[in-house]
Amino acid sequence: MPKSAKAKARETVPPPLPEPLAVPVADSHTHLDMQRGAGVEEALAKAASVGVTRLVQVGCDLPGARWAVDTAARHEAIWAAVALHPNEAPRLDGEGALDAALAEIAELAARHEVRALGETGLDYYRTGPEGVAAQQRSFRRHIELAKELGKTLVIHDRDAHEDVLRILREEGAPARTVFHCFSGDAAMAEVCAEHGYFMSFAGNVTFASAQPLRDALAAAPPELLLVETDAPFLTPAPFRGRPNAPYLIPVTLRAMAQVKGMAEEELARHVAANTVRAFG
Repeated sequence: MPKSAKAKARETVPPPLPEPLAVPVADSHTHLDMQRGAGVEEALAKAASVGVTRLVQVGCDLPGARWAVDTAARHEAIWAAVALHPNEAPRLDGEGALDAALAEIAELAARHEVRALGETGLDYYRTGPEGVAAQQRSFRRHIELAKELGKTLVIHDRDAHEDVLRILREEGAPARTVFHCFSGDAAMAEVCAEHGYFMSFAGNVTFASAQPLRDALAAAPPELLLVETDAPFLTPAPFRGRPNAPYLIPVTLRAMAQVKGMAEEELARHVAANTVRAFG
């Protein structure tokens, strides 16, 4: 059934501010450059008003990576992460374009504003078999760069769990590795915990269909948990379908605390400390 004009209009209305967190935390993965309607200063102010005092701005292509570094340089509350998204690699493959792009990522990643190489990894959902080789080559180079530069590795893993874990074994994971928007099951969460990989959960953990993801969260140790928005994507319930932004982190964190059977403040303390260990 086609959506009514009223329903479509509602989807553009930002959700209300949630109750502030008692213990401040960070949004460990956001895309301010993709969020409509609010400038960086407004986004930071709204987030801080509910206890979200640090943002990790993630660039997924060269323009996005440049923007992330420039923005982090102007705002103390923002850390940058730079990389070529896995779906970018096949688009750049051929005639040296991918190597040239990776060379610029290496230059940007050396900047002190940049805390991580990411989001990199593998995505077999949007890229077919013809793009696998380019994705894997790009992923391996990002792993290498993270180790060379002493930076965190932030992984995008969609429908590619086995290959992501295999390549991490083959290359040797950096000292700090984060699975952004964790999408594995409880068994994978246990594997990640064995290796000390951080697991960052987003608003999709609140979706009715996401019980396997909640099972993974239940299996993940608190000392390896992070929280993120991946805004403007993955707005948590009950606001699914409306614009996401860093100020909605408390909604997801409270849902995570319920799954873990922990007090909100206790989980927030873990997340705050984990963010410093992962990116600080």
